[in-house]
Amino acid sequence: MQKEITKKYSNGEVTIVWQPHKCIHSTLCFRGLPGVFDPRNRPWVTIDGAETEAIVEQIEKCPSGALSYYMNSSTVEPVTIENRTRVEVLPKGPLLVYGNLKVTDAVGQEVDKSKVTAFCRCGHSHHKPYCDGSHLKIDFEG
Repeated sequence: MQKEITKKYSNGEVTIVWQPHKCIHSTLCFRGLPGVFDPRNRPWVTIDGAETEAIVEQIEKCPSGALSYYMNSSTVEPVTIENRTRVEVLPKGPLLVYGNLKVTDAVGQEVDKSKVTAFCRCGHSHHKPYCDGSHLKIDFEG
């Protein structure tokens, strides 16, 4: 199991929270905002690479919840969905489940998930039941 590390990057207004163990490598972050997210750099997050509004907008597109944020003027940690659960099938991609979940894996380990969880539909993920982006490599149709 991958070590559960959490890193934070702040510009004074917003703090980006990065939890690499949750990442499914969808590439949405660096394709959508390459001035902030660049996996070739260390650190890979350049908080001053865009305005706060653009950063927040991009983080909200993260399908795994590996990226989250909180506004520094608030004492509240990253927002989680409280009541409704929603399921979305991405064409040629994973099954996205929005909401608070308790996932039991094949060996019986339980993991709490919140915000968005991406489940594999192609069957090729190396991180089942979660999507790891393998559908892109095999040109999954579904």
